[in-house]
Amino acid sequence: EVDERLVLPTNTLIRLLVTASDVLHSWAVPSLGVKIDAIPGRLNQIWLTLNREGVFYGQCSELCGANHSFMPIVVEAISPRQFLTEYVKKWVS
Repeated sequence: EVDERLVLPTNTLIRLLVTASDVLHSWAVPSLGVKIDAIPGRLNQIWLTLNREGVFYGQCSELCGANHSFMPIVVEAISPRQFLTEYVKKWVS
């Protein structure tokens, strides 16, 4: 499990911007068909649409350092209505 899940709405075109602050990483969630490099000093992007609700697990797939095995990724896909009522309120207030 992770400290902060990436919570995204389903049936919505989403643009993810990815970068790194320390070393090269590779952000990968195989069940979503997503793998993108995070490179220090560069901005990378990927577009995705989540077709179903659920929790999807991934990890950094580069050997980026001593704590490489402790870099899990969790993406939670929820309905757009739930996203607007629960998660957007956290950002606005």
